[in-house]
Amino acid sequence: MPEERLDPAVLKLAGILVLGALAPLLDSTIVSIAIHTLGHDLHASTATVQWVSTAYLLALAMVVPVSGWAAERFGGRQVWLAALTLFLAGSLLCGVSWNIGPLIVFRVVQGVGGGLMLPVLQTLILRAAGGQRLGRLMAVVSLPALVGPILGPVLGGLMVGHLSWRWIFYVNLPICLLAVALAWRGVPRDAGRAGARLDLTGLALVSPGLAALVYGLSQVGDQGGFGHARVLVPLCAGAVLVAAFARHALHSAQPLVDLRLFRVRSFSAASALTFTGGLTLFGGMFLLPLYYQQVRHESVIAAGLLLVPQGVGALLARATGGLTDRLGPRPVAVAGLLLTALGTLPFALDARNGLLLAAALLIRGFGMSAANLALLVGAFQGLAPERIPHASSTTRIVQQLGGSFGTAILAVLVQRGGATNTAFAHTFLWTALFTLLAAGVALLLPARRPEPAQVAAPVRPS
Repeated sequence: MPEERLDPAVLKLAGILVLGALAPLLDSTIVSIAIHTLGHDLHASTATVQWVSTAYLLALAMVVPVSGWAAERFGGRQVWLAALTLFLAGSLLCGVSWNIGPLIVFRVVQGVGGGLMLPVLQTLILRAAGGQRLGRLMAVVSLPALVGPILGPVLGGLMVGHLSWRWIFYVNLPICLLAVALAWRGVPRDAGRAGARLDLTGLALVSPGLAALVYGLSQVGDQGGFGHARVLVPLCAGAVLVAAFARHALHSAQPLVDLRLFRVRSFSAASALTFTGGLTLFGGMFLLPLYYQQVRHESVIAAGLLLVPQGVGALLARATGGLTDRLGPRPVAVAGLLLTALGTLPFALDARNGLLLAAALLIRGFGMSAANLALLVGAFQGLAPERIPHASSTTRIVQQLGGSFGTAILAVLVQRGGATNTAFAHTFLWTALFTLLAAGVALLLPARRPEPAQVAAPVRPS
């Protein structure tokens, strides 16, 4: 039916923005594959070269809270172009780095650009669409998050094996250049609000607080658990800073991140599921490549190719966007999480049949993607347009913390089991159990069909 189709102007805008978002999402998976090569070629120790990833994550964590204010103050188009340019410059500088020190510094530049891009993308798209047909819209917007894990490991393996490590950064340049050119012409201008005040107190609390939490969680795997100073000190410091920010934000007229959003039941439920989903989505991205390399003794490229069925399943689940629009987020999220648990079960039972594991990955990818789509719809359903920038930055923060926490937990479970077949099986079992628990939490999501938010008419790209 015509009324069920996305506005072509909104679809065009989504395509332009999705192209830009592809660069940071590809980059994170490609760089993780090349860490060992970077250490070897730049004569850096393992502890030092890990900062190539850590510096990027910390910069990203610190800048995400600013994205909502920046979009409100300067306009989403201006912030999007600035973020793309920063990521482009960071990629070029990383590629020409002459030593490990400059490479780490330039990764911070990349992280600032990447941290601004994804929340601003959601803000621009949701405002343009006017809150209509969110399921179909999120199916388009979340495509880079699916393509990155599919193509990243394969591209990273090919570049590391056949080209210089510099190409893991140079590959971003044509994507960013094209994305800047298209955004310059196709993203509508939106005037910022000069009266939008930057919450300096909130910034001084939440940005270092989030960075400390992410850093502490990133150290859990290296330290073999949570009971170490390099884990506990940053985690405790981060928790204190974030708690202080929460107290400040609830009493501030213009907080950097509006925590009053959590009073909306659908938003708080979706946020809780996004955090716990870290064990399923981000934890799985960490666990599955290790499983294929350490248990099944596959090469890096082979492991990437063997994970393709999960990406295919995720792409097939794009069709559930329309189903979410018709039925509401609750039934789709519950069904998606149950399918995810089912797809994880063969790995928990230490199955060895390659076809069975490929089918399980297909089911797992479909379930994860359907559930994530429904969560995004649940988070943004019914929000007024002025709350969208805050909701975009908040969901991104929750997703990043959930991913870091999930990866840390799974890393400890595998290491304490000696990284054996049994250890991986037990870890996958815990992943399946957490997914089932999340399915119970998903019952708090709205069950009704989403109604368009009370917003202005959709903005049409030029």
